[in-house]
Amino acid sequence: MALVQLPGMVGRELGSSEGLRVVELNIGAQHPASGHMRLIVYLDGDVIVRVDPDIGYVHRTVEKLAEGREYVRIISLVERMTIIDACNVTLPYVEAVERLLGVEPPPRARYLRTILCEVNRIASHLYGLGIGGIFLNHSTMYMWAFGDREVFIHLASLLTGSRLTHTYPVFGGVRRDLPQVFREEFEKAKRYMLRRLREYDKVFFNNPVIRGRLEGVGVMTAKQAVALGATGPNLRASGVRYDARMTGYAAYGELDFEPVVGSEGDALERVWVRLREIEASLELIDRALRGLPEGPFMAEKFTKTVPPAVRHWLGKGRLKLPGSYVRLKTRPGEVLGRGEMGRGEITYYLVSDGGMKPYRLRIVTPSARNVVLFDALARGHTLMDLPAIYGSIDYFPPEADR
Repeated sequence: MALVQLPGMVGRELGSSEGLRVVELNIGAQHPASGHMRLIVYLDGDVIVRVDPDIGYVHRTVEKLAEGREYVRIISLVERMTIIDACNVTLPYVEAVERLLGVEPPPRARYLRTILCEVNRIASHLYGLGIGGIFLNHSTMYMWAFGDREVFIHLASLLTGSRLTHTYPVFGGVRRDLPQVFREEFEKAKRYMLRRLREYDKVFFNNPVIRGRLEGVGVMTAKQAVALGATGPNLRASGVRYDARMTGYAAYGELDFEPVVGSEGDALERVWVRLREIEASLELIDRALRGLPEGPFMAEKFTKTVPPAVRHWLGKGRLKLPGSYVRLKTRPGEVLGRGEMGRGEITYYLVSDGGMKPYRLRIVTPSARNVVLFDALARGHTLMDLPAIYGSIDYFPPEADR
């Protein structure tokens, strides 16, 4: 295939399709662990006619691997799909297995799960905003967002003992209780982040260059969003008031949760929704900390099986899981788990045959649902609008190429 020299880039001539010249453009560098995501773009001049997303070939076979693992060992497996949003990706699975086990987590555990989910959501949005900034050559936004993300990674580490892959929610509760220093550290983080969000609005969101790149670009109406099956901030930016947290899982039903909803449906509005969701998550964490119930952080069904030699850890707010926990058997049946990740709704379909391992596990991730937006939103725009649309979708390759 002949190389084609284009302004500022090199491509490969692929021939023609439907009367159009097809040139393959490599945009990179790509991270080999994130899935070799590429977009095959069909152009009429510099106007996009069609986009074929190619999600890559790093398929991790998460669903098939789960069939050979005990239920508790799957928690750390599925969180690798989205390590930047570890609690939100695992919690719906944990709640699905709890229904098959007939176990109800204590109220304190439900609140602690919610707190970590919202800390992860903020960190996930900051990651997406930073990547979106670099797509638009706004290196300040990239460096600011990634630096501020460390504040919330620190909070997650205080709560769970791990920066990224926490494996924090487990069947019947959580692995650790809230440390005393967490409330004070969160108050400092909240004051800091609210101030930074005002700076983000000045430097990024209300920047005339950024608004020129995003405003009116990649518009998706509410009707289109529903028809395409869009999810998360991409759906809500189009004016659709839906968020899986509205179903009331974890402690959301007790915290007067209200989703952030936009109206314009363009790339700028998708950025706006994520910025405002950071504010909403800070408020949710604050409410959860103020209303945190007293009591155990793990169901008595499991704490009473903890060996006497390690039982003293419970008094220190930590749980050493007994060996029998790995050999848990669920009742036969089918169950559906749903939750709201930073990028949208995740769904687990779990089938149990009554053994220690699932008979079948099917996962639908938000990025797998949102991948259709690359083609739907880009048509009719110029090639240079494509990075702006990509950045506004907040697509995470390992989530789709799982």
